[in-house]
Amino acid sequence: MSTPHPTVVIVPGWRNSGQGHWQTLWSDTLPSVLRVEQDDWLAPVRRAWVDRLSETIAHAPGPVVVVAHSLGCITTAHLPPKVAARIQGALLVAPADPERRGVLADFAPVPYQRLPYRSVLVASGNDPYCPVRTAGAYARAWGSEFVRLNDAGHINVDSGHGHWPLGLALLQSLGAELTTARTPQPA
Repeated sequence: MSTPHPTVVIVPGWRNSGQGHWQTLWSDTLPSVLRVEQDDWLAPVRRAWVDRLSETIAHAPGPVVVVAHSLGCITTAHLPPKVAARIQGALLVAPADPERRGVLADFAPVPYQRLPYRSVLVASGNDPYCPVRTAGAYARAWGSEFVRLNDAGHINVDSGHGHWPLGLALLQSLGAELTTARTPQPA
């Protein structure tokens, strides 16, 4: 009996990940994907965001690999232990620093405890939303492998990241199935 491939759970950050963002492109093409849809992308509330992510993970068959961006990384770190136990791995990209941006303050303080699953945290030396030293501190506290990119901005559309092949390779290293891509649906 073979182990099923995990479901990829896409967790966008503040203001969502729009057209052309690697998370949206991956949502449209990767097999076995669930995408978290928040009720309020502009005025995020930690409890509502964590609850929605928890519900999405609960609906996934079998284990999950989380793919979080920005505030989605911090939301993932706030998950309760029972939900986190369903996670096989997490790709945490360009985490937010809620202590530096008032609208995200409800997500502070950021949890500084080891995550109970393998994780890779990717950050940029010139991310305007989180200093790389803060991202490095998250990685150390969470027990994440740390990948530092030079001049990659917030690792989003504005910084020139479309399909983002490096991210796909990191996702695959966490056990996600990438070989049976779905055909993108018309917009």
